[in-house]
Amino acid sequence: MARIRYRLVRSKIGSTARQKKTLEALGLNKVNSSGEAEATPQVLGMLEKVKHLVKTEKG
Repeated sequence: MARIRYRLVRSKIGSTARQKKTLEALGLNKVNSSGEAEATPQVLGMLEKVKHLVKTEKG
């Protein structure tokens, strides 16, 4: 399966509690922190919920 890389580019201040928990589940704690995961439907759905805060790239 394909891998996807993501990086937190905007602060989570002002986000809803649900979005903050999604970022925590993705392993993104601080601005410019990054992660990599398999492109499963679950991970893609989580990234879709916080797409205004995260930059993604296929890799």
